[in-house]
Amino acid sequence: MIDLSPETVACLMLGGVFFLVLTGYPIAFVIGSVAFFVGILEFGPTTTFHILYSRFYDLSLNYPYLAVPLFTFMGVVLQHSGITKDLYQNLYEALGKLRGGLLIVTIIFGTILAACLGVIAASVTILTLIALGPMVQRGYDKSMAAGAIVATGTLGILIPPSIMLVVYGPQAGLSIGQMFMGAVFPGLILSAFYITYVVVRCALNPELGPPIPADQMPEFTPKKLLSLFASLAPPVLLIIAVLGTIFAGIAPPTEAAAVGCFASILLAVFYRKFSWNLIKTASIETLRVSTFVVMIAALCYAFVGIFMNAGAGDVVADMILAVPGGRWVSFTMIMLIVFALGMFIEWIGIVFIIVPIFTPILAALDFNPLWAGMMICINLQMAFQTPPMAMSIFVLKGTAPAEVGLTMTEIIRGVIPFVLMIMLCLILCSIFPGIITWLPEKMIGSSM
Repeated sequence: MIDLSPETVACLMLGGVFFLVLTGYPIAFVIGSVAFFVGILEFGPTTTFHILYSRFYDLSLNYPYLAVPLFTFMGVVLQHSGITKDLYQNLYEALGKLRGGLLIVTIIFGTILAACLGVIAASVTILTLIALGPMVQRGYDKSMAAGAIVATGTLGILIPPSIMLVVYGPQAGLSIGQMFMGAVFPGLILSAFYITYVVVRCALNPELGPPIPADQMPEFTPKKLLSLFASLAPPVLLIIAVLGTIFAGIAPPTEAAAVGCFASILLAVFYRKFSWNLIKTASIETLRVSTFVVMIAALCYAFVGIFMNAGAGDVVADMILAVPGGRWVSFTMIMLIVFALGMFIEWIGIVFIIVPIFTPILAALDFNPLWAGMMICINLQMAFQTPPMAMSIFVLKGTAPAEVGLTMTEIIRGVIPFVLMIMLCLILCSIFPGIITWLPEKMIGSSM
């Protein structure tokens, strides 16, 4: 063993993770190996093995995390059953004649998907396959189309049911149900910002999103209006099945996730999309995603165990609390750290590393814990859209048809305005914290 100071441990662990992430190794192995070797140096093998094993075991038995595979299964069933495809077509026929109409349709459709899937890769993939080609063929600006798909697809990690909120809540000692409710208005505000941006840009420059000529669009009749409402029924029913049971206090999020799984299967049966192959595909994808989440989560949890036991957490806390300018400057520093980490580390690694460290600091700064947690989650929207670790961008680039000719530069250029809108949403939620806290306060059985 080597007698390392807390400051040295903090530098070794945080610096080691940052450096090794840049090498391209999987984040789970990076975080786990840094924790293991620094733990051996600081505590020796016996204590290190005990910390790593006990924290890995404790997390694997954490009951709220059962919602992760359940929500994943629900989203994959909806994704592969094709229930939502009719919705896009009906929205297309209703709004396609407007300037930027296809972009508006994509954002509305993506927002509804976010409330059903909760899986970023699935949302971005569906939006890319359904919307990108038609928009480019109609003369839409490729950068703005790509930016809208990336930003809207990323809403799936914020608008409930969100896997990120399921992971964040237990770490911060917060109710997952209250976090779900707290995310509703910020998610809808971001969606409204995106639509407003498209409308204004296309009004100023119609070439960015030309309306579809009237002679190329079928007439939107009352019959098609009924078809639109019919296509809205599956996602609305699913949202009611999940969020309605949580808001009404009928079931906690884990049980509500099971209700959502059952409802998604019933919808697949009702719309004649059910098959055993669908269940097999959904089960395998759920196993893959859940294993990925739990592996990273457990190793990050072990990493934090070494970090905190070595006193490095106090080093970070003292540094942030000592920043001159008061608690808002300290909070801004926390948000900048989260933003910077999002450029290099996947969201789940960030959540499991920062939440145990920052939660007591935010409490010392006297911020509402639910509000502060949701602000971090909104901030993490940018982690999916800011290179070099920008998962939504990579999913879009990998899914985009080759004939579209979309370059990485065009995608990044299109994403920048949407990242700025997320920053604007953070400012708005700082000025009006009730955007986050009002709905959780209205929950039946809420203790806020």
